[in-house]
Amino acid sequence: MIRRLLIILCLVMCSALAGVAQIITTPNEPAVNTDSLRRAFDNSPYFGLYKDNYFVFGTAIGPRPTRENTNVKFQISIAQRLTKTTLPWHTYLYLFYTQKVFWNVLEESMPMTDLNFNPGIGLGKPLFVKDRFIGKATLMLEHESNGRDGDASRSWNKVSLAANIMVDPTLMVHGKIWIPIVDGKNNRDILDYCGIFQVGTSYMSLNRKFGVSLVLTKRRGWRPSYNTVAEFSYRFNNKQNQYLFCQYYNGYGEGLLEYNKFHSELRIGFVIKPTLFSDF
Repeated sequence: MIRRLLIILCLVMCSALAGVAQIITTPNEPAVNTDSLRRAFDNSPYFGLYKDNYFVFGTAIGPRPTRENTNVKFQISIAQRLTKTTLPWHTYLYLFYTQKVFWNVLEESMPMTDLNFNPGIGLGKPLFVKDRFIGKATLMLEHESNGRDGDASRSWNKVSLAANIMVDPTLMVHGKIWIPIVDGKNNRDILDYCGIFQVGTSYMSLNRKFGVSLVLTKRRGWRPSYNTVAEFSYRFNNKQNQYLFCQYYNGYGEGLLEYNKFHSELRIGFVIKPTLFSDF
């Protein structure tokens, strides 16, 4: 099944690239030198943000808010380019790291109840069509665990293929599929909750003042069951890279410790975004 999904996703990405080339390339646009764009990637900083870095506070939607279901969620995500120049097929080798934490600040002693560690290493490739940059593709090996032992231990590994395609300067579509390697004995059924692939779209205004995004993660099985993340961001000061941030999560797998429990959460806080576009 996973092999068929990989083939389907590759076909979809190829079709998307062809379609996007027609959308964003028009005869009236000035030509852009691809070599200069590649040099810009070569000369870009080695260290930077990978996914959104955010700090949000909120509670469950539906049940009465309590100290137990009201918490802080924050994420730290960075990337380090390991190669100075391009590797074969014009790729770059990256080291990725994302940490997601759930912090029950209203409970006694304010425990951090769930820490999710997600390191990875992989190849990133900028995508060009007719001398225009349209996004990137990434092939990577990921590990995700909560650093616990005993019955609370959760872990799995993924070989992931992802693509981010810029339909125009404001709209991006993205997809990611993975081959899972589930090594945690306490989460053998994690694909039923954390899914087998994800798709999404995001919009960011031309002045990068505000943005919205939607991510759907398909849970294993033929039923139309998805984990849904909807986000809204608004920047008050054009000179800063900090946004007011609202995030809504609906589904399973928000955190590893309770990956098989349903959550519907609304949180508000702030986010720091990568320079070009966010990964998901």
